[in-house]
Amino acid sequence: MELLQDNLVAWKGALVLGWLALLFAAERLAPAARPPVSPPDAPAGGLWRVARNLGLLLLNAGLSPLIVLPLSLWAASHHLGWRPEWWSGWTGLALDILLLDFLIYWWHLANHKVALLWRFHEVHHLDRFLDSTTALRFHFGEVLLSAVARAAMVITLDIPFSSIVVFEVLLAAGTIFHHSNLRLPPRLEAAMSRLVITPSIHWVHHHARQADTDSNYGTLFSFWDRLFGSRSPTPRSLDMTIGVEQRPERRFLQLLARPFWGER
Repeated sequence: MELLQDNLVAWKGALVLGWLALLFAAERLAPAARPPVSPPDAPAGGLWRVARNLGLLLLNAGLSPLIVLPLSLWAASHHLGWRPEWWSGWTGLALDILLLDFLIYWWHLANHKVALLWRFHEVHHLDRFLDSTTALRFHFGEVLLSAVARAAMVITLDIPFSSIVVFEVLLAAGTIFHHSNLRLPPRLEAAMSRLVITPSIHWVHHHARQADTDSNYGTLFSFWDRLFGSRSPTPRSLDMTIGVEQRPERRFLQLLARPFWGER
């Protein structure tokens, strides 16, 4: 079992990094929107923006083997043991993915509604443009809080570690995709959006207008927002302002400090 878990973790990193590299290249060959023009040394500008996002990714990647992964393993080994026999195999995996995405929907909503959680999640939303690197731009505090919340879900719902890893691969792939600036054929994207979150849906969530920011909470499947009435009626436009209403982008060290000392 330990060997299987090690292989799953190794494949997870390779798959996510490969998908990130693929979309990073594709969105530059076929971009949907042009990035905003800003001075080269501005916090929101060009290469500095990508470097800042990748810096946050590297910081969180360092936390994963030290805290996040051990916490997930510990939770999976301390489950309550109530799961029935039929909730196993491929059926169990499918149910786990559906259930975990349902819970992630509510956790995402909580990150917008609970002031303490929003202080950390705002760092993700302060990005003034979206591309594949935005998908991995999260404050380390949010990563740690999410890991604790996920551990509680795993223990309570008796979710095996293998299901956690499979879901996280799908979650990372979906998140990179719907943050990307990849130009898609309109009919294809419209068809996909009936089941999964696409850029046309998630870009509205990053619109610098609070009514839209507080909507479209889905991460993998798109039907949760329709089911719970949180889908925004605003259509995506390629010139919509991205970010947080009345909040400027910050430099790297300012982003790290913002949840602790930033103004409300």
